[in-house]
Amino acid sequence: MAQLEGYYFSAALSCTFLVSCLLFSAFSRALREPYMDEIFHLPQAQRYCEGHFSLSQWDPMITTLPGLYLLSVGVVKPASWIFGWSEHVVCSIGMLRFVNLLFSVGNFYLLYLLFRKVQPRHKAASSVQRILSTLTLAVFPTLYFFNFLYYTEAGSMFFTLFAYLMCLYGNHKTSALLGFCGFMFRQTNIIWAVFCAGNVIAQKLTEAWKTELQKKKEERLPPIKGPFSEFRKILQFLLAYSMSFKNLSMLFLLTWPYILLMFLFCVFVVVNGGIVIGDRSSHEACLHFPQLFYFFSFTLFFSFPHLLSPSKIRAFLCLVWKRRIQFFVITLVSLFLVWKFTYAHKYLLADNRHYTFYVWKRVFQRYEVVKYLLVPIYIFAGWSIADSLKSKSIFWNLMFFICLFTVTVPQKLLEFRYFILPYVIYRLNIPLPPISRLVCELGCYAIVNFLTFYIFLNKTFQWPNSQDIQRFMW
Repeated sequence: MAQLEGYYFSAALSCTFLVSCLLFSAFSRALREPYMDEIFHLPQAQRYCEGHFSLSQWDPMITTLPGLYLLSVGVVKPASWIFGWSEHVVCSIGMLRFVNLLFSVGNFYLLYLLFRKVQPRHKAASSVQRILSTLTLAVFPTLYFFNFLYYTEAGSMFFTLFAYLMCLYGNHKTSALLGFCGFMFRQTNIIWAVFCAGNVIAQKLTEAWKTELQKKKEERLPPIKGPFSEFRKILQFLLAYSMSFKNLSMLFLLTWPYILLMFLFCVFVVVNGGIVIGDRSSHEACLHFPQLFYFFSFTLFFSFPHLLSPSKIRAFLCLVWKRRIQFFVITLVSLFLVWKFTYAHKYLLADNRHYTFYVWKRVFQRYEVVKYLLVPIYIFAGWSIADSLKSKSIFWNLMFFICLFTVTVPQKLLEFRYFILPYVIYRLNIPLPPISRLVCELGCYAIVNFLTFYIFLNKTFQWPNSQDIQRFMW
């Protein structure tokens, strides 16, 4: 079975790479010049490729650190020495974009290794499920699209997944180093380095919690009763656990590489005067709580075979009726957050090349009441996501949702790219779905990819005051 799984994996990776190369060729023919954010990234990478690393050569419009450019130079420069290619060729737009295609191959392999590590291997069918899950996530539309442009998504995903894999294998020094590499691609990736540390802490807390429950069971202590009894028990446990010097010292010894990384990040923020470099006017942090709701909706849409079913809806409605007071309070709080903390970034309102522009214009802006009517869907989506993660411990869930909150809520701009990493982390950790659902999910992703690529390559338009060709994209 293991040998067959190897054949299946090789076939899936080879076919995906072949299709990606054909699409890359189509992109290269259609896009001879930098497009969208590439107008900042590509010239900067080419300056690095030419050996111009001084700060005076830095484009102030770039808001991320130079990880992508440094690694690109490390990949394409040896090609000029090995094959004798000219600098014009190795520093060309096509070669630099191809770096992300190489990252996509690495991401495919890392996703497979993560599924093997995260998901239990106890069924014969699980090998097919793991490969189908890997293939599905590798062609996840918002991630897959940016494999063909010179953006930070592919590299950011690669180092974050690699860091997570090393964390799961207990190699925390390597994980923290890879977390630093991810941070060099995008500053917010520091949150996923913290998630790796949280994963270690959650594992130790879960072990101690199970011991505590077994101890109480043996002592036959009377259970704590009340509407928030479980919450109170966990809070009491956490307080007692954190009061132990032995526990804290053990956690410190396990997570010190991540603590060191966080210290370096804090130094960077102090010295830089903030998390964003370059143009900060368009990347101001705020408390944009509905971003969490948008992520729930995004996840519900792309994971609907796993999150949306008649049985799920019935279970949710029964729970709402059973705990109607709690859900009434949650609904009121959600309505308040939508009312007071909904923001529309100037890019969202002005840039009609992004799908989010049309989502906002045709859904949220059409009628003021729509954003409030969507609250029940947000609540269902959030519950369904939490329910799909019930196989994970309460402490793992706590760490994940804290990191999810931290990485989404401060963002003022609604952009689907910001949801890619938390979505992939979520999708990796739900139980392996049945093959029928995976095939349905993969088919839907293939249709969405076909439509987005077809629209991007063929349905071009021009702005009235510009001769440049514009294209629709995520």
